[in-house]
Amino acid sequence: MPDVRLASSQGKWILLTTVLGSSMAMLDSTVVNVALPTIGRDLNASLSALQWTVNAYMLTLAGLILLGGSLGDHYGRRKIFVIGVVWFAAASLLCGLAPTDIVLIAARALQGVGGALLTPGSLALIQASFHPDDRAKAVGLWSGFGGIGAAVGPFLGGWLVDGPGWRWVFLLNVPLAVVCVPVALRHVPESRDKQSHGRFDILGAVLGALSLALVTYALIEATNGSVVVAVTAVAGVAAGVAFVYVEKRRQDPMMPLDIFASRQFTAVNLVTLCVYAAFGGFFFLTALQLQVVVGYSALQAGTALLPTTALMLLFSARSGALADRIGPRIPLTVGPLLCAVAMLLMLRVGKDANYLYDVLPALVVMGAGMVTLVAPLTATVLASVDTDRAGLASGINNAAARAAGLIAVAALPLLAGMGPEAYRSADAFNAAFDRAMPLCAGVLVVGSILAFATVRRPPPDCTRAQCRVHGNVTSPPVEPGRGSTASSADRAA
Repeated sequence: MPDVRLASSQGKWILLTTVLGSSMAMLDSTVVNVALPTIGRDLNASLSALQWTVNAYMLTLAGLILLGGSLGDHYGRRKIFVIGVVWFAAASLLCGLAPTDIVLIAARALQGVGGALLTPGSLALIQASFHPDDRAKAVGLWSGFGGIGAAVGPFLGGWLVDGPGWRWVFLLNVPLAVVCVPVALRHVPESRDKQSHGRFDILGAVLGALSLALVTYALIEATNGSVVVAVTAVAGVAAGVAFVYVEKRRQDPMMPLDIFASRQFTAVNLVTLCVYAAFGGFFFLTALQLQVVVGYSALQAGTALLPTTALMLLFSARSGALADRIGPRIPLTVGPLLCAVAMLLMLRVGKDANYLYDVLPALVVMGAGMVTLVAPLTATVLASVDTDRAGLASGINNAAARAAGLIAVAALPLLAGMGPEAYRSADAFNAAFDRAMPLCAGVLVVGSILAFATVRRPPPDCTRAQCRVHGNVTSPPVEPGRGSTASSADRAA
């Protein structure tokens, strides 16, 4: 039974360690978009290279995050967490020193591997270390501090880009790791799932990541119209089919397909795909629009995006409580519609845009929509499966959201008609942006209709979300739960 109390010095060190570790990954998911125009100019990169700068990280993170949690359960959560932090920091150093866009993209893929190890591990350590009476409060503090990190991310990224340079967006992770690792080794107790059998679905993880990689490549390079692109697309679909076949046949799959027997779980994950595809495309293109078209500096663009994450940080817990009272159907229907309105309001953000009258209203409505839907979305995912599979359900939902953002960043420039040099021309990019925002809004409307048609109130004794305070705009929070990649700590206790 874990017995560390939150008020003790050891409890405070554990909380600091997990916040620092998770903040490294969360910061990178929010600050890199702001740095993209400067990276493109400095490395003479095309738009597709900028897409890969974002997608290489999301690709390995989405493909391996389920496996990463399982490794921690078996080999030791602290051990895998520390390995993840060191790996992430080393990859960040390589990003910061990258001489070319190719090296940067490869380093970003390595960063995603580290993120897949440390992201589920940070919350698992809290579950495995703290006394049950303090666990909920510790999770709340962890998610709150992590939300602050996500909210500050765009501002910090902009300041670094305009000041020391874009390379410091990545190099900043190194001193964080230097603090995090010794504290973890000294103060965090080791824990593992005694029931873990040590059989890992590596083939499933490889096939899943390979499918995403091939489909992403085909979408990004589709404008070339070559035979290679067509063959890659077919191979990506084939790898996806093979992934489903392997998961169905394996005794211990990474993603047990029988979890989708719950219609509510399947429906909410479809809503997740719609919502986070739109979010991924929106934040990727908006950071570019504010700099390329409106003329903001990186700092101004990062500061401009603060209202959305600040609103999530301040009001997501209240939104979750409201959804508990009225049920998730209304929030999951209204939230995407509010976000769709925000996308359409972004059509006013052009060359002569005024922040107070054009940019701010769209971002406030966007934040209100995200506040309305994110906490109920996570709670509904957890409520749709048995308690002992809640963490697994949360891990699948988190991976689905990241995969959706990955595909959106690859596909949206293609659908909007962005050429490889579009971000170098204000007029060309603005025209494509105006075509992209209605597409994002349309995907959100589809998600809203799905939610209204399929989501129902969960039973009163269902699993409730613990990470209510949330500021990450790229994915829903990974929740702790029994028998999961997020955490099997309760079982070990």
